[in-house]
Amino acid sequence: MSVVRDLRVLLTLRDFRRLLTVRLLSQCADGVYQVALATYVVFSPEKETSAAAIASAMAVLLLPYSLVGPFAGVLLDRWPRRQVFLYGNLLRALLAAGTAVLMVAAVPDWLFYASALSVTAVNRFVLAGLSAALPRVVDEERLVIANSLSPTAGTLAATLGGGLAFGMRLVADDSDAAVVLLGAALYLCSALASLRISRALLGPDPDRVQPRLGAALGSTARGLMGGLRHLAERRPAARALAAVTLMRFCYGALFVTVLMLSRYAWSTTESAGLAVLGLAVATSGAGFFAAAVLSPWAVGRLGPFGWMACCTAAAAVLTPALGLTFARTPFLVAAFVLGMVTQGAKIATDTVVQTSVDDAYRGRVFSLYDVLFNVAFVGAAAVAAAMLPPDGRSTAIVVLVTLIYAAVTIGLARIVRADRSGRTDPANSEG
Repeated sequence: MSVVRDLRVLLTLRDFRRLLTVRLLSQCADGVYQVALATYVVFSPEKETSAAAIASAMAVLLLPYSLVGPFAGVLLDRWPRRQVFLYGNLLRALLAAGTAVLMVAAVPDWLFYASALSVTAVNRFVLAGLSAALPRVVDEERLVIANSLSPTAGTLAATLGGGLAFGMRLVADDSDAAVVLLGAALYLCSALASLRISRALLGPDPDRVQPRLGAALGSTARGLMGGLRHLAERRPAARALAAVTLMRFCYGALFVTVLMLSRYAWSTTESAGLAVLGLAVATSGAGFFAAAVLSPWAVGRLGPFGWMACCTAAAAVLTPALGLTFARTPFLVAAFVLGMVTQGAKIATDTVVQTSVDDAYRGRVFSLYDVLFNVAFVGAAAVAAAMLPPDGRSTAIVVLVTLIYAAVTIGLARIVRADRSGRTDPANSEG
């Protein structure tokens, strides 16, 4: 198979392997840490969780990145990206250890959220930097397959981290603090792994950025506007980001629905609900893996927008067919399908952005990409909080998500038709 052959070629590239190792360790730690937070906030026996409480937690943890994100982009276009991975993961290891202490001390919720916010804030720099650095370790010919393997492998690593967290919780007698310490250890390993990469390799090129940090911080607003203008001039990238943001909204709304169903409708105890949620996450992770295998071939045959249109069309058909039952097994099938189509669309979007956006702007654009993801996810949680009943069974949520998928499919189909008629080239056009 050509996909397997391309994967083997990529894995022979030393610098790609090293960057991938940093990603895998970092995102595995993310999975451990996020599951620890979820179990502490959602599945603690002493907490009576509601959709509104979940939405509030997501808002506290994610919305501030709407402010952090632009700063991350401007700095990523100036700081050595290798150093971001090194110091960012060292800082997260330290902060995660602090979160574990706060869990044991039973401090007020606001102090716990502040600690968790600090850990995940640094994540904005690391994830955006990993995406911006990828074109520096592979050539453009293999960028699609690299975008399939690297982010998807990271997502699978996060899923594995979630599994490790579940297992650690059983071994450690339901201790969320012990799980967080495991995440801290993995962040430290990711920091050490980054030392194997040359400091200058990952960019940005020193002759294309402002050399002084003070000047970089002073130009944050101008840099952000410059990134927005650059993105506006790259219409394929802007269109891809709009489509994948709407898909993220749909995924977020269904994620909160599954949380509530796992907590109340599909189980009678907190531990049983946590097990069901873990199974749903694992099933979605299998969909991510399927997307990694299928997407390079699909993008090659259909183009990035054609593949995205297929993904959203499949979601528009299967979401109501499976989701309106509100039964566990059909929802698990839906988790696999939505994992595959969401990750498949993200792979295509990453490729469009990386090939359409100049290297000097990639940090800023990927940070904006990250901000859109956070706002869409929190917005979905807020909508779900307003529409979901206590047990999570909401026909209105499923219908709303279906209509959004259908609308995105129509928009993407128009782009594909325009491409076929010769008016635009979605993958390569810059205007």
